[in-house]
Amino acid sequence: MHNIFDTHAHYGSHQFEADRDRLLADLPEGGVIGVLECATHSGDASRVLELTRKAPYFYGALGIHPESLIEEDAATVAVYHGDWRAELDALRPLFADPKVVAVGEIGLDHHWPVPRQEQYDLFEAQLQLAAELDLPVSIHDREAHAEMYELLRRYKPRGVLHCYSGSAEDAAWLTGQGMYLGFGGAVTYKGAKRAAKVLEAIEPRWALLETDCPYMAPEPVRGRRNDSRNISHVAAYIGTLWQMEAQQVLDLTAANARKCFNIV
Repeated sequence: MHNIFDTHAHYGSHQFEADRDRLLADLPEGGVIGVLECATHSGDASRVLELTRKAPYFYGALGIHPESLIEEDAATVAVYHGDWRAELDALRPLFADPKVVAVGEIGLDHHWPVPRQEQYDLFEAQLQLAAELDLPVSIHDREAHAEMYELLRRYKPRGVLHCYSGSAEDAAWLTGQGMYLGFGGAVTYKGAKRAAKVLEAIEPRWALLETDCPYMAPEPVRGRRNDSRNISHVAAYIGTLWQMEAQQVLDLTAANARKCFNIV
């Protein structure tokens, strides 16, 4: 299978240290034509840009993830001592790089003990930055639908809700205002009935495929380190819902990715 476009990856992760260069060379042979590498704080930014130079099929998203507000080794804490406004100012010039195509990974997370008002303010500031720069967003929404949807209704950003975990009803208005929904390995798990309902309900033109690698490997490779080639398993599963061949699913979602992130 070919035409795999992975719209959410973290190849900068230490889990890829041992064989990253070899893997980057192997991915195109495995059918991968595009990868959006997502930063989680400013400390990731140089690695993201380095990967976009090393692998021409890589694109970058820069932003501050809500968990970076409490992670001691994130630059948000280690360098900026929680002053995310200063960190955002430092990131701003990097968006001029033509390979940076989105603001991400940004969002809200109520699973971990991240201060609620602080992460809300950080997310809102990054939605404002995306609007100002006219860039799409890559959004993390974990157990935070109420506040997330309030902000998405208000700002109506372009972009993707990565690892979409909402309902089919919410998917209808989200796609109605132009948001794409990201689906990865988790949709292939036995308990993923909600995701199946969403995929059956939405128009296929609003779906993007992703890994969140090195995490969330799909069946039948669940539990192993994930990489973009495994999207073929996700496409095969979604094909059963859409009554399409896996290759059709890959072709369609790759075209969706290019449209979402304005990649010619």
